[in-house]
Amino acid sequence: MEFQFLATVIEWRGPAPFFYADIPVDQSDDVKDAAKGLEYWGQVPVVVRIGDTEFTTALFPKDGRYLLPLRTDVRRAEGIELGMTFQVGMDLNRDGQRPAVQRRNLG
Repeated sequence: MEFQFLATVIEWRGPAPFFYADIPVDQSDDVKDAAKGLEYWGQVPVVVRIGDTEFTTALFPKDGRYLLPLRTDVRRAEGIELGMTFQVGMDLNRDGQRPAVQRRNLG
């Protein structure tokens, strides 16, 4: 994986709560530099590995860093809860493809 970092789960309250991994500022800066020309509306498409689960999503910019959306099925598969810190592996999704092998059936 191109990027490896520890991230902490935060909650963003809206009409419904959403959970994100808060990507450290230093890593966010590296992602921003590497993703030049790849981002759309400020979002960056990525392939993410957390534990045994690999999935695609797009990072959201927020206050000088990126937030990694954590779908409910991913959080359940990996036992992730609000406030937890965990290891993330991430690649930029340059070709827009889903991972060739899904490590867990999330559907």
